[in-house]
Amino acid sequence: MHRVLTHIAVTAAAGLALAGCSPVITSHGYAPPDELVQQIVPEVDTRGSVRRKIGQPGATGVFTDEGWYYVSTTLERKAFYAPQITDRRIVAVTFDDRDRVVAVDRFGLEDGRIVDLETRITPTFGRELTLVQQILGNIGSVSEGTVLRGGN
Repeated sequence: MHRVLTHIAVTAAAGLALAGCSPVITSHGYAPPDELVQQIVPEVDTRGSVRRKIGQPGATGVFTDEGWYYVSTTLERKAFYAPQITDRRIVAVTFDDRDRVVAVDRFGLEDGRIVDLETRITPTFGRELTLVQQILGNIGSVSEGTVLRGGN
């Protein structure tokens, strides 16, 4: 009986360990399916008809309002590793000055490189100093107006 319980406990522990290694998949944004995108006809559809057919865009042009962008991204995270982008779909709808569709373009991961929009790293310029260089670099750098007082 003791051996059976030990076997069950080991099997359960192994199952939990393997479950902890399974990837967590998350999706962000919205890119309409190809069936809906194919319904958009250049020179016929307008901003209003595009909005009715595929919905409100997630982003528009930065400096001009001639483009609408629908972006969806799928991330896969395994344990403590950084997440990996496994799929990205972009639908770009371009309009002319009459608000008519000029072009509908689709892009994916295979069309370019991954651009990390949020790196959480602030670039620093110049040279990097070691701890000893920082300590020694501060010796003698007391400004003229600083008064050094000792004791009381």
